[in-house]
Amino acid sequence: MQIRAPHRTIGYARRLTRLAGAAVIALALPMTAQADTLADALAGSYTHSGLLEQNRALLRAADEDVAASMAGLRPILNWSTDITRSFSRSNSSLGGNVRSGDTDLNAGITAEWLLYDFGRSWYQVDAAKETVLATRQALISIEQQVLLRAVQAYMNVQRTTRFVDLRRSNVRVIRESLRAARDRFQVGEVTRTDVAQAEARLSSAVSGLASAEGDLAQAIEEYVAVVGHRPGKLTQPPSLPKITQSEETAKQIALRNHPDILKVQHDVAAADFNVRVAEAAMNPRLTLNGTLGVNEEFNSPNFSQSGSVGVQLSGPIYQGGALSSAKRRAMAQRDAVRGLLHTTGYNVRRNVGNSYAVLAAARASAAASSDGVRAARVAFNGVNEEAKLGARTTLDVLNAEQELLNAQADQISAQADVFIAAYSVLSSMGQLTVRDLNLNVPTYDPVAYYNMVKDAPAEHSKQGKQLDRVLRAIGKQ
Repeated sequence: MQIRAPHRTIGYARRLTRLAGAAVIALALPMTAQADTLADALAGSYTHSGLLEQNRALLRAADEDVAASMAGLRPILNWSTDITRSFSRSNSSLGGNVRSGDTDLNAGITAEWLLYDFGRSWYQVDAAKETVLATRQALISIEQQVLLRAVQAYMNVQRTTRFVDLRRSNVRVIRESLRAARDRFQVGEVTRTDVAQAEARLSSAVSGLASAEGDLAQAIEEYVAVVGHRPGKLTQPPSLPKITQSEETAKQIALRNHPDILKVQHDVAAADFNVRVAEAAMNPRLTLNGTLGVNEEFNSPNFSQSGSVGVQLSGPIYQGGALSSAKRRAMAQRDAVRGLLHTTGYNVRRNVGNSYAVLAAARASAAASSDGVRAARVAFNGVNEEAKLGARTTLDVLNAEQELLNAQADQISAQADVFIAAYSVLSSMGQLTVRDLNLNVPTYDPVAYYNMVKDAPAEHSKQGKQLDRVLRAIGKQ
């Protein structure tokens, strides 16, 4: 026996169908123009990041280590001066009380110039240069972290924004359901149980909306922290970044170009030079020494001048084993860094493999969620048609609408995950940089400051004054 729904139920089902259908269409429409793009967020994170500024300062400090090492190869001049008041008092039976005093002025200049130290100073310069190169790679690694965080913040704001829209649509549909259930209860078409079910569903939907709005607020705060300003309307990125199809090829690229690998390679080179420094410290040093001094007595016409020039050869004889210990310590540190190089290589390969696995899973999830949305939409439309004929209840329609919204939420989340996973692949390969992404933003030049300080300019030289202006400009940023 077929039971037909009353006219009131059919009319409600039609209104519910129109409301849910309008919500689905609205959520499927693209976002309006004049919105922030992913490229805008990436550029903003690059210019806003305090972490990048911190590591740029560390790089400039490493540049100065080269300058300090170069200074050790140049003549060293020092001056000294003193004024000395000397006095005496004596008492004798012949001469009585005798007082005397002199005031002397002494001034002098000393000079020392290293002529030869078996390469120790040059090894220190080379080690400092390798440390600079390693620090540059560390800065690139930080840049990748900053940009990947920006991708995650951008996609999470977009994801949570669309979740809030879904939840709001769900609340509107369930409120319509509750209103209709109460109307039908007044005329005796449904029981109090049906009304209670609709009320419970509304409470759950309102709670879900509040939770989604809380997630959106947190996502916005993360976006502000990363990019430096609140997000506008975020557009869906037009396409995924270009990624090497072969996972093995990507691993080989990462082993050649990843900043973590390059950093440790330079650390190994610096450690090798430090071993040579420790070895050379056991050898003598040949220096050219000179002194020039003057002595003036204020209370007499006496004065004197003196000077000397000589070559000095000096070296250690016995220092309690300290030099041998320093050499062994340098060798142990070199071996440790070499071990780290192997570990870093394995980690880079693993991260590339993991990133490709996550990307493949995200793509599969996105494809499945698209199929799920299509199936849920067909089911939703079918339940509506059956409800018009009285074969389905209002609760059936609500359940079908909820399943469609859940499928859409899964699709939104999967789409965001695909983009995050794709950029994670680039990061694992060492290709998530401003230059690789071709972002329209002025890039920091790590070589410029190094070229200004590598020759250790004096403070009052032309280059030294230019450095002061650069540092003042950096301090005002």
